[in-house]
Amino acid sequence: MKPLVWQARVYFEDTDSGNVVYYANYLKFLERARTEWLRSLGFQQNALMKDHGMMFAVVSVRADYLKPARLDDLLFISCEPQLQRASLHFKQQIRRGSEDGELLLDAEIRVACLDANSFKPRRLPAQMIQETA
Repeated sequence: MKPLVWQARVYFEDTDSGNVVYYANYLKFLERARTEWLRSLGFQQNALMKDHGMMFAVVSVRADYLKPARLDDLLFISCEPQLQRASLHFKQQIRRGSEDGELLLDAEIRVACLDANSFKPRRLPAQMIQETA
């Protein structure tokens, strides 16, 4: 599957006093890109919870902060998933200016598929696996 690339602009609220993106806000950009990846497959998180009794939870993050993003930068956030039985492993990058622009952040995120009531791991829906094959 081709990685999804989602664009975001850096706003004042994303930055610290030096107009540099605050480190924790990079995780928000990554989260939004993963949500847009799900939407691109026709899934919405609230519907997955309501109709299928499932939810996702981040279980691990590795992020290498290479260069700072700054106020008004246009960011390109990639999201490349690898599906496993009950989890998703995402390779994600944030670049400045274009899909091939300057690499600012390189990350790997592991997300578990959980039963919404018990919070126990469960298999990914067959439809999701088929959509990404």
